[in-house]
Amino acid sequence: MPFKLGILGLDHGHIFGMYDNLKAKGCVAATYWTNGTSVTEPKFNATFPEVSRVDDPQQILDDPKIKMVLISCVPADRAALAIRAMEAGKDVMVDKPGCTTLEQLEAIQQTQARTGQIWSVNFSERFQVPAVTRASELVAGGAIGRVIQTLGIGPHKQNLQSRPDWFFKRERYGGILTDIASHQVDQFLHFTQSTTAQITHAHVENSTRPDLMGFQDFGELGLRSNHAHGYIRVDWFTPDALPTWGDGRLFILGTDGQIELRKYTDIGHPHQTDTLYLVNGHRNERIDCRDAGRPYFANLVADVLDRTETAMPQSHPFEVMSLAIQAQTLAETK
Repeated sequence: MPFKLGILGLDHGHIFGMYDNLKAKGCVAATYWTNGTSVTEPKFNATFPEVSRVDDPQQILDDPKIKMVLISCVPADRAALAIRAMEAGKDVMVDKPGCTTLEQLEAIQQTQARTGQIWSVNFSERFQVPAVTRASELVAGGAIGRVIQTLGIGPHKQNLQSRPDWFFKRERYGGILTDIASHQVDQFLHFTQSTTAQITHAHVENSTRPDLMGFQDFGELGLRSNHAHGYIRVDWFTPDALPTWGDGRLFILGTDGQIELRKYTDIGHPHQTDTLYLVNGHRNERIDCRDAGRPYFANLVADVLDRTETAMPQSHPFEVMSLAIQAQTLAETK
């Protein structure tokens, strides 16, 4: 049966998808807390008027009816809030990145092991994209054989005039690879069925905005597991004419075929999300995946109730964040 939620932090717009998708499964929140003024708060209040602000996060953590908290505060502050929530007996769904340092990650892992609470990171570029759901089904069904490489790109529009101050402070958002590229690391591990990997290359730079010292507008990394390779590119160079925030794509190479996902639009065609291209030994298709669903949220609800790991193994977000932070560190210390 559905359960009560609490919300800690509205600093990133991903909170809308996090809450809306769980609300669709019957899980609702009555209260939220955010630290100071959040740029998303007016829109959140208009979208979810039934959720009221409280002055102290402890009011949410002390509510025995709340089983899970959603966290979308400034990235550098997410670990501390998640630890407080788990110590209070709450499961956690946190916006990516789930943390920004390896020290934070270690503290989260220790707390999760001690409390037995769920620490789940909403990697929205997989969990909120029906095309990725369909790709997962095709790969699991053997449509392209064994996956040997993924190529993930995560371009974004800058929209700098609407960004809060923390967005430009490296120590607050964690760096472009820790932040954005955690999505693509998640997808590499998922589609290659790898439980761990090594970073083979990492680079970040600020090539266009020297006036914003902490800003990084380009990042790339390579990684490999014992049976697959991956390349990731993330940036803030999406042109204004694109009808959405970024032309995120994923290319999945298998031994017997290949898949391309055009997640958020399909350039050169009328604007449409969730388009998948499949080529193998007998199929050459363009597939509309808008009806493929987002099973992560229903699975997470079941995990909270049944103490299972169907949404993703608990070890998975730990490894994703470890690799993303390792790549960020390597890129900045070369």
